[in-house]
Formats: sequence, C-alpha cells, structure tokens
Amino acid sequence: MKLSQVIKCLKDSGEMDVFTNDPEIRGVEMDSRKVGKGSLFVAIKGFQTDGHHFIGQAVENGAAAVVGEEALELNVPYIQVTDSRTSLGKLASCFYDRPSRKHKIIGITGTNGKTTTAYILKHILEAAGRTCSLLGTVSNIINNKEYKTSNTTPDALQIQKMLSKSLDEFVVMEISSHALEQSRTEGLELDYGLFTNLAHDHLDYHENMDQYFHDKKKIFTLLKDGGKGVINFYNSWGEKMAEDLQKEKIPLIMLGDEKFCSIKDVAINGRTVFILEMKGQSFEIEFPLPGHHNVYNAAMAFMTGFDLGIDPADIIKALAAFPGIPGRFETIIHPLGAKFVVDYAHTVDAFEYCLEAAREQGAERISQIYGFRGGRDQSKRMDMIKASAKYCHKFYLTADDLNDESEDEMISQLQRLNKEFGCGKGEVIPDRTLAIQKAWREARENDWIFITGKGPEAYQKPFALPAESDLETLNLLLESGRKQAVL
Repeated sequence: MKLSQVIKCLKDSGEMDVFTNDPEIRGVEMDSRKVGKGSLFVAIKGFQTDGHHFIGQAVENGAAAVVGEEALELNVPYIQVTDSRTSLGKLASCFYDRPSRKHKIIGITGTNGKTTTAYILKHILEAAGRTCSLLGTVSNIINNKEYKTSNTTPDALQIQKMLSKSLDEFVVMEISSHALEQSRTEGLELDYGLFTNLAHDHLDYHENMDQYFHDKKKIFTLLKDGGKGVINFYNSWGEKMAEDLQKEKIPLIMLGDEKFCSIKDVAINGRTVFILEMKGQSFEIEFPLPGHHNVYNAAMAFMTGFDLGIDPADIIKALAAFPGIPGRFETIIHPLGAKFVVDYAHTVDAFEYCLEAAREQGAERISQIYGFRGGRDQSKRMDMIKASAKYCHKFYLTADDLNDESEDEMISQLQRLNKEFGCGKGEVIPDRTLAIQKAWREARENDWIFITGKGPEAYQKPFALPAESDLETLNLLLESGRKQAVL
C-alpha cells in the first residue's frame, strides 16, 4: 500500500506533493526495534519514553516514512500531526483496510462485569452457530486460537492487526477506561457499545468519578452509523449515561427501563433464576453463576443477542449451559465441604457482589483473602476492608503485586487499615500462599472462602508454597490432603 493511501485517513496531514516520492508501506510500527524495510514508523510521546528519540533508529532500520508531532526534516517522508497517539489507530485501520467493517463488533466497558459479559456473549453467539473472536482481560481468542494478553484492551496497532487476522463473524471486546482515555481504541468501529456499571476504581488515574464516567462514555463515540448503546439502567451512573446518550440521539437498548427490558422475580439458590421482560415478552432465564451481579451480566448479554436476531430459545439454552470463565467465581470444594472461590474482584462493589452471593446461598461463615496492588488507587483500600469486615467472619490481608511499593510500606499500611477498620476480623499474613493455607486448615462445612483480586493471574514473586497462582495453591493443598489421607 502506498504512503498516500495510508495517510489519507489523517485530516491534519500535509499534501502529498511536498514529497518527492510515494513509498510502498509494508507495515505500521510504533516500536523502532520492530521497524523493517518499508515500515511506517509512528513516533509517540509515551508515559515513560518518547518515540521521537528513536526516529533515527527507525530510519536506520528501514522505515520508509515517519509520523510524529515535532517539526523535523528527514531523508524519508515525514508527516507532522498534532497527536501521533490518535493518528496511530487511524493509520493502522487504513493500512489493514478498515477491518472493523468486516465484523460485527461488540465493545463492553464498565468497572465490573466486562469479562463475564464478554464470555457470555461469545458463548451465546457460538451456541447459535456463529463464529466469534474475543479480546479481553483473560485472553485473546482469534479464529478459535487462544493468545496471552497483557492488558484488558490492546494498543491501537494490535487491535487493528487482530481484527485483520480474525476470520470470525463477530468480535467481542472488553474496553477499559484507560484504553479509551489513551486513544488505544482510535480507528475502532463498534456495532454495539455496552455499559455495565461504574464503581469506585482507578481514581489514581482518573481525577474523580465524573472524569472516570466521562472517559467510559467515550466508547459511544466509536459506534458505526446505526450502532447501538446497551445500558444497565439499574445503577445511577447507568441512568446518567442513558440520559446523556439520549440527548445525543444515540439509539439505546436499556436494561431496567420498563419500556425496554426489566428483570423480575430473581431467585438465587445454587443456580440463578430470573424473569426477563422484553418487548412485551416474558423469558425465564436460568444461569449457573450465583449473585445479582451475574443477573445483570446475563441480562445484558441476552438483550444484545436478542437485538442481533438470535432466537430467544437458543439464548436461554446457551445461558443455562454457560461453562464459566477462568478466574471468575472458580470453585474448589474442600474435603470437609467448604467452598473456596477464586475471583478477580478488586473493587468494593465486586467484593460485595461476591460476599452477598455467598450469603444468599446459605454460607454459615464467610472468609476472604486479598491484597492491594502497589501503585494503584489507594483511596478505595479503606472501603474494601470495611466491606470485608461487614460481610466476613474472618479475612486475611496479603502483600502481593507490590509493583513500585515496598513490602515494608505495604505491610505497615495493611496493619494500620486493619486496626482502624477491620473490626477485629482481619489478620495480616504477607505471604499469600500461607494465608490460603491457613484458611484451608481452618475451613469447615458450609464455609465460603473467597480468594480475590488476581483471578487466573500468575503470582509476581515466589511465595512459601510452590505454586504460581491462587488456583494452583488450592490444588496443591487439595492434592496434599489426598496424599495424607492415603498414608
């Protein structure tokens, strides 16, 4: 593809007649180390490094042209733009021939429920005989092949590459507020934008809840002509989102508005059952995952599938057979009958969803194990401990995923917060595996023990027990118990 064809998507680019040649572009890169002959290098001012410092290296490596923000003269075509970060997604979309338009794309944002709703939708679509890629927190799945992921939402270049690679009819994506604010979604075009909820999180990055909401709202600027918003109206931020989008004349499907779709008669006892009333019809839904939050997740997926034209009977059948998600309410049964649950929950709302679900299912005692991620929103830590103290018989605070915080500082803060807000129920055990082991040894029938905050993620450092994740720790303890029983 010629340079002139790639940059035609940039409104602020110069006219091609300023160049003496129109080179063939063989790829788009933002990492100078990946540049090869014929690459278009996009220099981005990052949070830690400035790509403009590596333009010389990119040209040496064979870059046929460069895009950047500074006024420069090079011996290859150079296009100066006002914002190279937003230009990257547009250029990548153009280079890969606008791959968004080759799929039905469903983007999901919200503090909680993104992953679960994404997996439910993928399951519904595939059960109905459709093919579906998934980009998200747990993994990226393209053409039925799974790839590891480092972020909830990839960078703009990777998004366009993956969309181009996908041969699937549908693509379901989790879209984080960070990705929206950082223009990682530039060049992406959605058929549906889902907003699940908003809760206290990431205020170390966003200035306040209003800014957090504003950044989430950017997902709806990505809608294709005729694209629709799907809003959970059962929370105040959902109401505000719907109100704003209605003023902007964006077509909406609203969960919780009687004119659109509403939830009735929720019963949670082992399995979750509820009635969904939609467009004058009434549907009884049975769903394997417990908790009212999963009612909302299942309902959002149902509404989207229904609007896509999938037979409601097929959606209901798919929901009843949903197999679950790695690291989301994964359950291991203790030999004495206690339930150990591994979940990614890392906000106050998510804590309460999990702990309330255990209460609703008759837990006699509830315990919890978790730590705080270093370098992240500290303003929610006190409220997380208060939530644990409210619902739990006992909880354990651990020091893991420290990032840039020192372990001594983290332990000191855990001890202080536990003393002030733990109501005598908390205990600080820095080693996560030893905390899990203690809860395992103390467990008894009808106990529920939640291990939250990491889900399927690997530990960042070695702990006392030879395991690399929460699930591995539990399986190690389970197997150890079996061996002792045999002896």
